[in-house]
Amino acid sequence: MTKRATQRPKDFKKPAHWSNDPAPAPAAPVEGEDPDGLSPTRYGDWVRKGIAVDF
Repeated sequence: MTKRATQRPKDFKKPAHWSNDPAPAPAAPVEGEDPDGLSPTRYGDWVRKGIAVDF
């Protein structure tokens, strides 16, 4: 089994665009009115012209 590297090589230089800042928190989802009725992401089916379809 090959030993896994746990440190960067000594001559490694971090690119200028890298930062140590934590990743930003994701934005909250925007819930809007569903003009066609029930939300397909909530109920698991998509309805198109009266036919339920999954993809």
